[in-house]
Amino acid sequence: MFYLDVPSTGEMTELDQIRADACVSIYLPTTPISREIEPARIKLGNLARTAIAQLEQAGLDKRRIWPLAERLEGLRDDTEFWNYQARSLAILATPDLLRSYRLANRIGEIVEVSDRFHLKPLLRAITFSHSAFVLALSEKATRLVEVSASEPAVEVDIANLPGDAASLGGPEAEKGHSGIGHRQGDQAGHVPLARYIRRIDAALRPVLKDANAPLVLAAAEPLTATFRGATTLPLAPETIEGNPDHLSAAQLAEAARPILDAQHARKIEAFHSRFEQRAGDRRTTTDLSDAARLATYGGIDSLLVDIDSVVDGFIDEETGEISLDSRGDAVNYGIVDEIAGRALRTGASVLAVRRADIPDGRELAAILRYPI
Repeated sequence: MFYLDVPSTGEMTELDQIRADACVSIYLPTTPISREIEPARIKLGNLARTAIAQLEQAGLDKRRIWPLAERLEGLRDDTEFWNYQARSLAILATPDLLRSYRLANRIGEIVEVSDRFHLKPLLRAITFSHSAFVLALSEKATRLVEVSASEPAVEVDIANLPGDAASLGGPEAEKGHSGIGHRQGDQAGHVPLARYIRRIDAALRPVLKDANAPLVLAAAEPLTATFRGATTLPLAPETIEGNPDHLSAAQLAEAARPILDAQHARKIEAFHSRFEQRAGDRRTTTDLSDAARLATYGGIDSLLVDIDSVVDGFIDEETGEISLDSRGDAVNYGIVDEIAGRALRTGASVLAVRRADIPDGRELAAILRYPI
């Protein structure tokens, strides 16, 4: 099972506002298999040394470097922490704080040092979830399956999750071809079925509330409509149709992937449609300079940013004017990352995507709140 703690949009905004004389952002791939985690611990040590070397080269006071180094070393040596991981780990540290986030999507090795955190890879994690949960539901069985980008799908053991509707009492339905059964009148099975759904809902809520992963329902009618009408869980609009009792975890995962892809594609398509509509009103831009200025003044409504591009430099805090650098160091920062942060702070919707998903194949594309 993956152990996830992806930040909310509100947390992202708080992280974006942190400023310090040393902000270290480290991203590295990990594994949920604890016996195979040692290479990731070693890699963290190497990346931490790279960050410390940059701070020493920049002349930061050693009295500020030591506590930062100790925080990173302490995390590296925390055996219990490393026993519960996902596919990637984000570590954001200053001499005064350390935050870590375990992510379901795969992120390569990154180390960035500046006066602010590098958050674009973390933003990608909340833009498009490569993971999901599938609730395989019939009156005869209830299973929760965890789906990831490349790891095998696994059934998750959930405390208090009812195994079937009959176990909660009431007349048992006669099994039909769908596995749902033919009821002997509305009152015969209505109460236990409603109780069944409420118990499922209550058992899953604490597990899924912080997962930041879609929940896909696998069920047959009429149970699909009944469950959707009664549950408080945020379900994907598409359903894996039919009785899921005969489907393995791997088969459920395979059926869920097109639903995840469709959900992501809808977000991108909606942005492109609005971008085309607003272009005629001069309410779009793909220019870095314009986007930096507009983000500074709160003029961006929606933004796509390329997760992979890094343009080093600075953005003036008052005017939004950009200054480019030829390479990164412990002083400058990623301009696209900073534009995304300023847009978030002013209430914009920000999605981190691949460059192929951005109009004109640029580093970013913005829909504006007013014409330019």
